[in-house]
Amino acid sequence: MRKPAFMDQALFGALAEKAAASPRGRQHHNFHEMEEPCHRMAVGLQTSTYIPPHRHLKDDKAEALVVLKGRLGLLIFDEQGAVCDKRVLEAGGDCLGVDLAPGTYHGLVVLEDDSILFECKSGPYRPVGEGEHAYWAPREGEDGVAQYQAWMRAQFD
Repeated sequence: MRKPAFMDQALFGALAEKAAASPRGRQHHNFHEMEEPCHRMAVGLQTSTYIPPHRHLKDDKAEALVVLKGRLGLLIFDEQGAVCDKRVLEAGGDCLGVDLAPGTYHGLVVLEDDSILFECKSGPYRPVGEGEHAYWAPREGEDGVAQYQAWMRAQFD
């Protein structure tokens, strides 16, 4: 039997440190085994990370996001890339998180270094696939990421 796994300041500090050292500016800590039907993870995030707009098309891929530490900006887009809704998700703030239905285009921008996000969705892990990337936004590593990420951040100034 698996022992309890605590979401404490020691975990948050370690995740923030690993995220700061990561070229991608983020680090995952899985609470689940990969074969489990419910995937639960804490994600350490730095402001340098780029989380491009995307969606999950499978009917069982609803996604719940809760900010445990720090601040994130959430952008929800329509099919053409127009912003439909935006929220600041902040630990201890007015809005802590979101439950996203499958098929919802969304992107995140980290507004505070050392932020920690809790994410829960059904397994197994599947990389973002065909038709799930937002065609109007650059993918991670492509030209234009810095400009698009700056635009995303500016939505919360």
